[in-house]
Amino acid sequence: MASLRRLAWMCRNLAKQPVDDSDVPAAPDGADGYAAWVQIAVILFRVDLEKSLRETEDYLNKMPGILAAFDLNEAPHYSSFCRWEQQYRMRELRRLLRRSAEQAGWSGDAAIDASGFQRDQTSFHYRDRANYSLQSLKTTILIDVNSLAIKDVHYTTQTAWDGHIGMQVFRRNAEDLRVLSADANYSWSDLREECRSESTRPLIKHREQTPLQKAHNARMDEDDYNQRWMSETGFSQLKEDDGEKLRSRS
Repeated sequence: MASLRRLAWMCRNLAKQPVDDSDVPAAPDGADGYAAWVQIAVILFRVDLEKSLRETEDYLNKMPGILAAFDLNEAPHYSSFCRWEQQYRMRELRRLLRRSAEQAGWSGDAAIDASGFQRDQTSFHYRDRANYSLQSLKTTILIDVNSLAIKDVHYTTQTAWDGHIGMQVFRRNAEDLRVLSADANYSWSDLREECRSESTRPLIKHREQTPLQKAHNARMDEDDYNQRWMSETGFSQLKEDDGEKLRSRS
């Protein structure tokens, strides 16, 4: 029970960081619903326990000590959890992800990589009825090569070039990056120049189409660049634990 209380307080403290007003009461008088930090904290708690929506409501009502950590007298209705998870914008979720990465340990030596998450578990009946043809969700992560903390993510169902996605992700996190490692799919002179302008070292492999590009790759510090494979380790963990949970909102 003590460990669950610690988990609840961790979720509470983490949830208060990305919201604009963390001092709002859990259930404001006269308001229809709950404070944003409570919604985030309960979602984090539910995901960590890997319980269904109904199980979470029943579980919380049996644990007054956990409810007290969230400043609640009773658990919200289970249908609220689903609505909360759907309504949050990527901006708030990215803030939360950055805070969690900082707590896990962010060194500034990062790698960027992309992988497809298969959506084969979607029923064929639903696909036909909803005219849903998506087979995979292209997911790009920015991951610390030392701590495996993921600081940013990018999702798309469209055909998008890795270089353009890499530029978006870099610009959102430029001030916290010392080194950016990437394979040749991100080989773009604009991205390299953007990195250098922000005092970030670009360890981005060149497409070996000329002798000069081959020479650049040969001079690249292999010990540093080879840390890029840590992004594959991160993807392996994500697909093992959360592959079935990743979905497109639209």
